[in-house]
Amino acid sequence: MPLVELNHYFVRATDLEATKDFYCKALDLEIMPRPPFPFAGYWLGREGRIWVHMGQHGIPNSELYYRGTPKHAAQDNSGTIDHIAFLATDPEVFRKRFTEMKCEFWARALPDFDLFQIFVRDPDGLTLELNFNGLDPLPNWGEDYSKMPEVAGAKDKAGTVTRPS
Repeated sequence: MPLVELNHYFVRATDLEATKDFYCKALDLEIMPRPPFPFAGYWLGREGRIWVHMGQHGIPNSELYYRGTPKHAAQDNSGTIDHIAFLATDPEVFRKRFTEMKCEFWARALPDFDLFQIFVRDPDGLTLELNFNGLDPLPNWGEDYSKMPEVAGAKDKAGTVTRPS
């Protein structure tokens, strides 16, 4: 049975209300109907689709409810997850929104792939990546991946990823 799409990811929030407010404002998500789980939390999404599920960190019996993350995941930021990525449109809307929210964010362009990315962290430090494909021209703000130092052996002569032997 093949996978067909990402359903949602779960965030264990240090401050549930602040994290919910951040996702709703920063990503323009809405509070969705949620089953009566035995712990407080939110389902956030849009157009009837759930994208983010969140619950309060540090609650009694959390080991019964939060089986997928270690006990100190919220304090240790994202644990083994580096970031969560979304496809998006109109990077200028996000640039303006994050500036108004006084959120630290950074951007990068991959000109060879017509890809522009914006990164922002949620209140617990999880990095969210917004990918903008096929922009012409690419925004002229942010870093350029093609000008960054390359890790030795990262690419072979054809420009493809080198696989370890």
